[in-house]
Amino acid sequence: MSQPERTLVLVKPDGVERGLTGEILSRIERKGYQITELLMLNATPQLLAEHYEEHQGKEFFEPLVNFMASGPIVAAIFEGDRVIEGIRQLAGISDPTLADAGTIRGDLGRDWGEGVQKNLIHASDSTLSAEREIDLWFG
Repeated sequence: MSQPERTLVLVKPDGVERGLTGEILSRIERKGYQITELLMLNATPQLLAEHYEEHQGKEFFEPLVNFMASGPIVAAIFEGDRVIEGIRQLAGISDPTLADAGTIRGDLGRDWGEGVQKNLIHASDSTLSAEREIDLWFG
């Protein structure tokens, strides 16, 4: 029997600040995915720079790292069949203004006009990213 797929989910500082952590995690659990590890932390700029390394040099990199370092983050490892694809569907597209109703970002997010996309949740986009990100946050 093969190992279930794993992925990293981060409830970003805006989700924690707005008291949406339970709502976000429970939506994922109600889909049938299981939390296997969970922690709350204040991420260092170094951890965030490593996490977002593919965006280094882009104009939104520094504002994104500053936003993610602005408050507590809840990090979770979820497991389940096709969990990466499933959670990305639940999250919705990155822009909360354009995300479909019924998704986490579509129902709970909005553009706050602050120059950085505060979209509540991060979810790994591939098995390679998930392995790397899980190792960064939980390794």
